[in-house]
Amino acid sequence: MDEIKKPQVTGAEKDLEKAGMDGLINALQRNEDPHIRRYAAYLLGKSGDARTVPVLIAALSDREKGVREQAALALSELGRSAIEPLKKAMNDPKWETRYRAVEALGKIADQQVISPLINALKDERDHVRYMAAKGLRDMQDSQAIDPLIALLKDENEFVRMMAAKGLGALGGNKVRAELEQALRSEQNDRVKAAIAEAMK
Repeated sequence: MDEIKKPQVTGAEKDLEKAGMDGLINALQRNEDPHIRRYAAYLLGKSGDARTVPVLIAALSDREKGVREQAALALSELGRSAIEPLKKAMNDPKWETRYRAVEALGKIADQQVISPLINALKDERDHVRYMAAKGLRDMQDSQAIDPLIALLKDENEFVRMMAAKGLGALGGNKVRAELEQALRSEQNDRVKAAIAEAMK
């Protein structure tokens, strides 16, 4: 898993480094400053403490995009202990929460995340489908081949592009044949370019 980049911090955020677990949780849940909440999420992820999972899951629904993103990254840092709560978060009515849950799962290099990522390819929101395809691309597991092939016909061009990239990472004769067929029928130039690149 890639190292999570530390957010830029100011004096107020720096003070959080001296706070204990309870102080960090309180900051993430109650502080009005989104920069404080974001850095608290970062530090909670770095703690490696599975007890922080519930509060980070809740932060996936934060009103600020940056906090949601950092919470997802923090959960991915916590690894297996976060998988089941993240799977539950994938059923959240808010697409932003589902999106961040899928993002976190995609960064956890574990076989347990493949099935939920495949299921997320059917999400009604294109953002979620895109992120699920991205996670499967990074996992490079053959179970994803058929679901990603089906995604080559998605209504959203960016989802189709990511499906092509995922298939390109997997390779094989079946994949190449499907990409060739998709290239012939695709009308969007950007998607065609992504398919062609995936076939190299």
